[in-house]
Amino acid sequence: MAKTIIGVVTSNKTDKTIVVTTHTHKTHPLYRKQYTITSKFMAHDENNECQPGDKVSIVETRPLSARKRFTLEKIIEKPKLRADSLAITKAEDEGTGRRDSKASKDEESEEKSSNKTEKTEKSEKETA
Repeated sequence: MAKTIIGVVTSNKTDKTIVVTTHTHKTHPLYRKQYTITSKFMAHDENNECQPGDKVSIVETRPLSARKRFTLEKIIEKPKLRADSLAITKAEDEGTGRRDSKASKDEESEEKSSNKTEKTEKSEKETA
């Protein structure tokens, strides 16, 4: 019977191939410390439908290439937010007129320095 593995897609850069990462938690037999083992599997994605971050199920098949021994069975869950969608929302935020904190801090420091110069000019006039 073929193995079925559930993991997260970490890469889809190659054509019709995805890299699926699985995390296994184990306990050391002597020291009882818990640690994580990460395994990567290359799987065949016929329709190039998976994106990084998708939770997928892959099933073992005959060797398809030097490193591919699995095929995509189904996409279990897609992430709610992706890196590309976050980039789009950041661009929209800049278009709405929101200020980033660094720019507003720079403007505040400029206002303070201009106020200081006005005060020094007034004090020089009073002393003269």
